[in-house]
Amino acid sequence: MNVNRVFVVVVFIIFSILILRLWQLQVINYEKYRKLSEQNRIRIVKIPAPRGIIYDRNGIPLVENISSFSVSVSADYADKVDKALLSKILNIPYEEMEKKLKRKPESIYLPIRIKEDITFKEIAMLEARKNELPGIIIDIEMRRHYPLGAATAHLVGYLGKITEEQVTKNPVYQKLPSYFMVGQTGLERLFDEKLIGTPGEKIIEVDALGRELRLIKETPPSKGEDIYLSIDALLQEAVYQAFEGHSGAFVAIKPDTGEVLALFSAPSFDPNMFIEGVSGEYWRELTTNPQNPLLNRAIQGLYAPGSTFKVITALAGLEEKVITPERILTNCSGGISFGTWTFGCWKKEGHGPVDLKRALAESCDVYFYELGKILGIKKIKKYATLLGLGSPTGFFSDEKAGLVPDEEWKKTTKKIGWFLGDTFNTSIGQGFLKVTPIQMANVMATMVNGGIKYTPQILRGKSIDKQDLNFDPKNLAVINEALNAVVNEPQGTAAQARSFMIKFGGKTGTVQVVSKKTKEKLTRRINIEHHAWFIGFAPVDNPEIAFALIIEHGGSGGGVAAPVAKNILEGYLIKKRQLNVKN
Repeated sequence: MNVNRVFVVVVFIIFSILILRLWQLQVINYEKYRKLSEQNRIRIVKIPAPRGIIYDRNGIPLVENISSFSVSVSADYADKVDKALLSKILNIPYEEMEKKLKRKPESIYLPIRIKEDITFKEIAMLEARKNELPGIIIDIEMRRHYPLGAATAHLVGYLGKITEEQVTKNPVYQKLPSYFMVGQTGLERLFDEKLIGTPGEKIIEVDALGRELRLIKETPPSKGEDIYLSIDALLQEAVYQAFEGHSGAFVAIKPDTGEVLALFSAPSFDPNMFIEGVSGEYWRELTTNPQNPLLNRAIQGLYAPGSTFKVITALAGLEEKVITPERILTNCSGGISFGTWTFGCWKKEGHGPVDLKRALAESCDVYFYELGKILGIKKIKKYATLLGLGSPTGFFSDEKAGLVPDEEWKKTTKKIGWFLGDTFNTSIGQGFLKVTPIQMANVMATMVNGGIKYTPQILRGKSIDKQDLNFDPKNLAVINEALNAVVNEPQGTAAQARSFMIKFGGKTGTVQVVSKKTKEKLTRRINIEHHAWFIGFAPVDNPEIAFALIIEHGGSGGGVAAPVAKNILEGYLIKKRQLNVKN
């Protein structure tokens, strides 16, 4: 009897354990095992949408998509796959392979991305060893390519994997796998939501080895929107070639619309190096380079404008009617004295009697010292700010504003009063003044289009934001005639840059980077030269392009910057003619 009771109790306990276990599996852990079961037979593959193409104004692609292959491992095979074999085939260190496979995917259905842009040789080796590598997935996708490379790097930007900050700030990115590439800088970032498109997905049935059996459902991706820019690829290339060996920036604007035709910063970098995720070595090379190739000097570089600012001082004098074009304002003897201070002219022997045209053509400092004294800093600042200096142009979100100083600014910032010497320096574009190349290009465009200040535009056909500054057309004509003389008359500061292919005008500028005494000390160890400016327009009779360029530590505006401008314009014309011949 006791034995029977013991037997019954044991049987009861066993059945109770079985029932409890079944209840645990079927009720408590139902969701877990349902997912595992689904995972054993279903794989969901995200299909990236082809990004939109970025074209120049003539339909030339600045950014395009090319076919690429990637390899992933199904999440449920991350612990089973032969890591050593996979590492050998894909040429990835074993430790790095382990790290990749330990990453938790966003979903149990999503595979773990191992390597992008794999070679045909790697594909063949993976296919040949597929039975030994269950769970391996090879996908074809579209990869970004930048045909002009460094010539458009700062303008177009580059892609990178989604960052946590981007996911937090933008709900669009929350729907994308972490390996998706999105815009990080330039136009790729600015227009990312238009370019990115809508990803698709495939639901695939697989066998126990992760091999595809059949397609259950497919939602095709929707391609991103194509972008058409105002940029001229031929001009952009001509700028890149002319800037070889120089640091600085170039911006060109179409005067009658405000469209940006070219934007370049040097030194540059190759955006194609970022396509698969930039290597640590290349990133260190860029970030430790003292010339800072990642800085977009065209919109973020801050420089004193030097004598290019004299066009603004001259316009202020004419508009305020304190001078006439014919008035001999000074007899330049090489400098002007103020108290114990002497403010020199760049031409030590002086220019003699000077009117406005000659003052601009030969860049007489003394003339503009005298004009600045008559105007005063408030009126000079009035016209500088009217023309857009001291604030971003509105072209790009991360533009620098620059600075147009006055008495209040100096008192607040420097805790000291404004002196006449400060006005002298400002009148010739030195001192506290700070501008960006895009600001000076826009100044030049406004001067040659009749006084219409546009917000620079990067998209072709976009609605135009403009302001009529109501300058007297006669005053603008006087200044533009003088700027023609800068290049096309023998005494002009840019006479050596005169072109027989295209007649252009402009204004040179040479910016003192350090004092003469400091330069003498530094040049014993390093070469410190002045920054060289040239702002210009072409053709003279009917301007189709207005531009600004600066060569850092280049020397003189007339000796260096103006000849580079000439090379750009002539190179651009040659490229256009060659294209017409081919077509």
